[in-house]
Amino acid sequence: MVGGRVVSGVGTSLIATTIPLYQSEISPAGQRGKYVIMNHVGFVTGLAVAFWVGYGFSYWDTGKGLLLAWRLSMAVQYIPALIFMIGLPFVPESPRWLIDHNRIDEAIRATAWIRGTTDHDQVQPEITVIADNIRYHRENDIRSWKVLFTDKNLFARLWRATFLQFIAMMSGATAIKYYLPTNFKALGLPTKLALLAGGIDSTLKIGCTLLAMTLIDRLGRRKSLMLGAFIMAISLLINAILPQIYPDNTNRTANFVCIVFIFIYTFGNGMGYGPTAWVYGSEIFPAHVRAKGLCIAASGSSIGSIIVTQIWPIGIHNIGSKTYYIFFAFNAISILLIYLYYPETKGKTLEELDELFGRRVEYEDGDEFDDDEEPLVREVDLVNDITKFRDSIGGESR
Repeated sequence: MVGGRVVSGVGTSLIATTIPLYQSEISPAGQRGKYVIMNHVGFVTGLAVAFWVGYGFSYWDTGKGLLLAWRLSMAVQYIPALIFMIGLPFVPESPRWLIDHNRIDEAIRATAWIRGTTDHDQVQPEITVIADNIRYHRENDIRSWKVLFTDKNLFARLWRATFLQFIAMMSGATAIKYYLPTNFKALGLPTKLALLAGGIDSTLKIGCTLLAMTLIDRLGRRKSLMLGAFIMAISLLINAILPQIYPDNTNRTANFVCIVFIFIYTFGNGMGYGPTAWVYGSEIFPAHVRAKGLCIAASGSSIGSIIVTQIWPIGIHNIGSKTYYIFFAFNAISILLIYLYYPETKGKTLEELDELFGRRVEYEDGDEFDDDEEPLVREVDLVNDITKFRDSIGGESR
């Protein structure tokens, strides 16, 4: 069992960092937030399914049910894993990765397929900017793990992405998610009703994340993060204060208000840190170190999750609802930190973010190569070759 959890954790960690990385690399700048959040939509949908499966199996309380229910619950996970595995061969490689590995023609065809065009004039400018950016980082040896810590420009991105992942967990999201039925039971709900409320709350996350997907490229990353943190802070504050005023479930109205604000907390998390922390972290690193940077940033999420899951049960046992004050404080402080230290990235290409964080890269119109050097971007017969590329991955152009 422990070994299985370890293997599952490793696989989940790889997927959790790779998917937003891939989505950020292939998405148009003006819609990048929306497409990266699609990953979080899948995450919260899976979470909701898990809650409802658990709720359904809770009624199978016979001897056979106690023996098989938890096994079947775990077996359900094979379904999305198999769909994911079967679908991967039909997904094109990231054009940025292809250019980084000198597979330029493939990158042009992949970009044309993703953008749904055979017009070379639409594809070449995007490829040229990516190629210029990659060449700059090659020439300046900005590729290793070490450079993320030694290069001032890159470290400015690294600590922001890592801290954002850390504070996203320290906002209390992990505790609310893991201990949701227990939290509802502490507010007077019976076990079955607490499980039902947990399923409803998880389903609500789907709607909140879909709403965030439509708004993030309008509001921007900063406003989404600060608004979400504000909503979560107020919700946690209410859950800290009311149980102290009305202890031991002596006031059903107060308990009802606390339950409502747990749902409101879910709305805040679904609008803010839940999806947006991954969007921000996946888009601020340059191509050569994006995967490395996002992997390190994800460690902030893991560290925060471990801390929260250890603090929460101890805090609830010893100081009760005052535990909520701890996470209220993290949310309140994070609003100020985001306002002061996190620049807006909405609508900027991944290459333009270099300038946002203090490094200027000159992008020209395709004449940046020496006459005796093979051009990085060549004319490709997209009308004919895009068909071959489409057939090679088994799909249709978008």
